[in-house]
Amino acid sequence: MSDARWIDAFLEAQAAEAGAAENTRAGYGRDLAAFARWLAARGGSFATAGRGEIEGYLADCEAEGLAQSTRARRLSAIRQLYRFAFSEGWRGDDPAAALRGPGKRRSLPATLGHAQVDALLAAAEAHGRTEDDRARTRCLMQLLYATGMRVSELVSLPAEAARGDPRMLLVRGKGGRERMVPLSPGARAALADWLARRDAAEAEAARAARRAPSRFLFPSRGKAGHLTRHRFWGIVKELCLAAGIDPGKVSPHTLRHAFATHLLEGGADLRAIQTLLGHADLSTTEIYTHVLDARLRALVLTHHPLSREA
Repeated sequence: MSDARWIDAFLEAQAAEAGAAENTRAGYGRDLAAFARWLAARGGSFATAGRGEIEGYLADCEAEGLAQSTRARRLSAIRQLYRFAFSEGWRGDDPAAALRGPGKRRSLPATLGHAQVDALLAAAEAHGRTEDDRARTRCLMQLLYATGMRVSELVSLPAEAARGDPRMLLVRGKGGRERMVPLSPGARAALADWLARRDAAEAEAARAARRAPSRFLFPSRGKAGHLTRHRFWGIVKELCLAAGIDPGKVSPHTLRHAFATHLLEGGADLRAIQTLLGHADLSTTEIYTHVLDARLRALVLTHHPLSREA
């Protein structure tokens, strides 16, 4: 069986059994294809590679200057592939089982201050050629900051999830896990305005082209049927320029980090934030505890008797 078939079968299993998201599967596919090319250049394949070949590949990745996180991710994909191959009986051994990667450095997520978020939301009010464009941008930004959704979750929201002036949205996240996220008054108002405009535009387009209206809240004529993450990233960059913020330091995910950081600053419980973000493991959410550290330090410096004496 060819390496390409190994990859296809593994990705199919990830979708069917593990519920891996499309973006996750695409990442696995790229990493495994890179390893397959490296093996093929040396006359090898997934079926014949041993621990030595895998270690040699990782050493070459390091020599190429690939980031520690990239090397850790590639090893993770290889380990999962061989675990799957062993369970399917394609290999009688698992050459990657005992390998330990470089680990991933847990850096603090880039975030924004309250004033910067306010500036972005204000810029969204005037962004777009038409009032419909401005209503869509306003809705996107309000929802993103109010809920902390992943961008992929936001752009693929079904229109039905927004009907009935909801106070909470049902979001389908990684692995098909569902969660409820509350909406702020500003987000609810922006959502209601955009939904009315979106429905009118879709009804008119359906009459003209004799097609069914889109099922997505943010429809698009592209292949996905909805606004893409790439296009939304472009919108955020444009808003940064309008708001006087360096666009190189901001991505749509930055607003998700701002959502979590600002909640912690306001005294929210870490487990509540875990639920809102859709993290399967609390350890993922704990990266935001740098906010707690700063708050506790300020508390001690402000209220401890020895601090006042100093």
